[in-house]
Amino acid sequence: MLLTNPIWLLALAAISIPVIIHLWNIKPGKTLKVGSISLFTESSPSSSRSFKLLDILLLLLRCLLLTLLAFLLAVPLLQQHLKTSKSKGWILIPYADFNQAYRKFQPKIDSLAKTGYEVHFFRPDFLKQDLNELVNSKTVPDSTQKKDNLNYWSLINQLTDRVSSATPVELFTPNTITHFRGEKPVTSLHINWHTYTPADSVSNWLAGAWLTDNGSIRVMQGTSTPSGTTYQYNDVKNGGQNSSAYSVAIDKGLPFVNLQDTKIPVDTAITHIAIYTDKAEVDASYLKAALQAIAQLTGRNTVIKLYNQADAIPANQDWIYWLSEKPVGTILSAKTKNLFSYEAGKITEVNSWISNNESHTITQRQTKIALYKTIVTKTTNGRPIWTDGFGNPILSAGQKGSSIQYYFYSRFNPTWNELVWNDEFPKWLLTLTQPIVNDVMEHDHRIISNAQLQPDFIADAKKAPTQLNTYTDLTHYLWLALALALFTERWLATKNKTVLANG
Repeated sequence: MLLTNPIWLLALAAISIPVIIHLWNIKPGKTLKVGSISLFTESSPSSSRSFKLLDILLLLLRCLLLTLLAFLLAVPLLQQHLKTSKSKGWILIPYADFNQAYRKFQPKIDSLAKTGYEVHFFRPDFLKQDLNELVNSKTVPDSTQKKDNLNYWSLINQLTDRVSSATPVELFTPNTITHFRGEKPVTSLHINWHTYTPADSVSNWLAGAWLTDNGSIRVMQGTSTPSGTTYQYNDVKNGGQNSSAYSVAIDKGLPFVNLQDTKIPVDTAITHIAIYTDKAEVDASYLKAALQAIAQLTGRNTVIKLYNQADAIPANQDWIYWLSEKPVGTILSAKTKNLFSYEAGKITEVNSWISNNESHTITQRQTKIALYKTIVTKTTNGRPIWTDGFGNPILSAGQKGSSIQYYFYSRFNPTWNELVWNDEFPKWLLTLTQPIVNDVMEHDHRIISNAQLQPDFIADAKKAPTQLNTYTDLTHYLWLALALALFTERWLATKNKTVLANG
């Protein structure tokens, strides 16, 4: 048994308190009646005391209460030794991809199994399996598409606590990038990772559809392959010759676009954008030009207006760009779904760059735009979207009431940065204003290189024990024992008092 906080065992010294109370039992002396006291000489007064243990069971219960309380504060853990496997190694295969992986690497897997390697599913429970039963089983899915959302790097961290570093691991998985999320793990395991590209290496889906200003429907289609993900716009003309890939149907009075087995609604609304200029007329001109370029590219029916007075901005805006350091009122925030505002604070000159953390393409993610000035505030709000070279947010976003608030710690001005002169400026705004209807991760078929997916090996930095241990928290058992002992102690104490009173 291990103690998490052994210093609390010092509380066991409190056991001496009930022992002293029970030992210190003062009994008065007896009075002897005699006929005459003339023959007695005067003596100094004395008292009679006797030390006796009464109610021994009650004493033991009170000592037990203090002992249980001390151990409860020390948080004991029961250590149990796990039986280590005597296999020569582990074979790990994801459950949903077992058949594909086995067909790809059958000679290698069969050879390893014959030499004594155990077969386990590559999932959180690492369930041990019989290879022959799996091959002949009809319950294991014959997957031709991604059916799980496992994070392989997270599983490697869990595997480190289950397998000794002396046990070799042969891992067979797809190389789809969606299975590798977060930080690359560091492990002392000897992992030989075999990967393959799944059979369903191309995915087409509908990312969005909306009504254009000329009455046609513009469809945004995504295509994901092992080499990358792209988007293209196609128009479904009203009454004209259209591509046979799409079909338009009316469901409950609303138009829908269909592509194979996917179906999305057509956005028929007009996009309303308001720009409050205040004293930033130059900034507003750059921003309006970029928004007009986006509207021309997407074909959305968009209305963009400039305002010098905040009260003149009408309600039901999709976007309000507040190009002013004046505080935004709550009334104005209620007029829009998205509010983009300049932040007020100390102006600081820097020599850095702006990068986009939430870009859809690798090119955008690698783009760095020169940054000259920033706004420094005591606190920043929301999650970072655009950051500088030091990781500080230049644009962040967070929920504020019923709208999304965007906080901009720079300006749309060439004296602050080169954002408005860069070709990426409209594209970065497009990722904010153009939502993707369907989840990209569901359709992402990009692959990761073998060098990128390999975990970092740390040799003997933290040696895996030859005998693996598991720990059980005993505090809930101690709470139960403490409650039972307290109930018994109170019952005995009350019973004893009742007997004395009757006596």
